[in-house]
Amino acid sequence: MQKIAYALEDRTSKFGENIIKLCKSLKQDTISKPLISQIVRSSTSVGANYMEANGASSKKDFINKIFICRKEVQETKHWLKMLAVCFDDRKPEIRILWSEAQELTLIFSKIASSSRKNTPE
Repeated sequence: MQKIAYALEDRTSKFGENIIKLCKSLKQDTISKPLISQIVRSSTSVGANYMEANGASSKKDFINKIFICRKEVQETKHWLKMLAVCFDDRKPEIRILWSEAQELTLIFSKIASSSRKNTPE
């Protein structure tokens, strides 16, 4: 289990890094600038919240942080769709990031449901 946690720490970190790299390469204007700002915040929050989940003080705290991870990655998917509209020529690259966001959504959903099942009420 510990090895899996570290792999997901690296994966969520890499996800945020890849979003940052994409955003640094985009031309900012009055439309794209707020989108870029939003996606950088939501995408980097995924890894930060996952790190917090791993240091959670209780099972309830862990589950809450995992739900926040899922929420942030879902928000990131929304901003990726908006960037795809703004930067039609970058759609293939954005699509790859969206696919990773979708995989992370499924992973966090599974972690959350498994953790809930294993938590006595």
